[in-house]
Amino acid sequence: MKTRIITAIVAILIFIPVLLFSHTVIFPIAFGILATVAAWEILACVGMRKNTGAVLLSMVATVAAMVGAGILSRVDGGTDRFEQLLLIFAYVYLFLMLTLSVFSKGKFPIGRALTAAAMIFYVVYGFSSVLLLRAEPHGGYLYLLIFLSAWVTDTGAYFTGVFFGKHKLIPDVSPKKTVEGAVGGVFFCVLTFVIFGVVVGAISDLTPHYIRLALVGAVVSVVSMIGDLIASLLKRKYGIKDYGKLFPGHGGVMDRFDSVLATAPFLFMFADALHLLS
Repeated sequence: MKTRIITAIVAILIFIPVLLFSHTVIFPIAFGILATVAAWEILACVGMRKNTGAVLLSMVATVAAMVGAGILSRVDGGTDRFEQLLLIFAYVYLFLMLTLSVFSKGKFPIGRALTAAAMIFYVVYGFSSVLLLRAEPHGGYLYLLIFLSAWVTDTGAYFTGVFFGKHKLIPDVSPKKTVEGAVGGVFFCVLTFVIFGVVVGAISDLTPHYIRLALVGAVVSVVSMIGDLIASLLKRKYGIKDYGKLFPGHGGVMDRFDSVLATAPFLFMFADALHLLS
């Protein structure tokens, strides 16, 4: 517990300046590093670290995609352009991973190739969505909802589960999660989104749409929990406890940002379509 607390404090002290300087190049660099580490963790999870071709291809693809997101998120019309290019990126990357499987003589099974490719695309689009949302109108406020939704849901679900949890949610995937905890996570996330609207309305000339914020808060809270379960399912599939050791007591990037990877694309879509702030 002591290690977890110390790591959390250090991580917060590092992460806060990244958020404060989100308008600078520090922001895309930080998330590019996180994406690269997460891709490496995925390759280790599925047992592909010794496959030089798959490792090089995946690392180069991840870095290139995040550099593209960082550059295009700061260009007028760059968001739409990035999403178009990302589709091409996904196809080419998947094709090359499957090609490696074809010529691997059984050393790189197609199941592992598909899993690795899908999860690395998941990582890239998740982290790039943070950059894309930050670049949207009012994105300087809205991108914070990505982290609030993920971490408030996790914390709210944990404490609600500890005090009131009786019914297991999906024990085959995550034995400790409860139905009561999930309900608590949604409740606290919705409350946080409404409070977020109140604060933004008080410190700016923007108008928060509270009903939309509450509804989106409920949806992305569920998405956040599913993101956590997706990461847990993959770990169980390949028999690992944690994805990495970057955060002592907490695991790796995939362990700490699994919910962020799920919520970021949804909030990017919702924020653009529903105009949560105006």
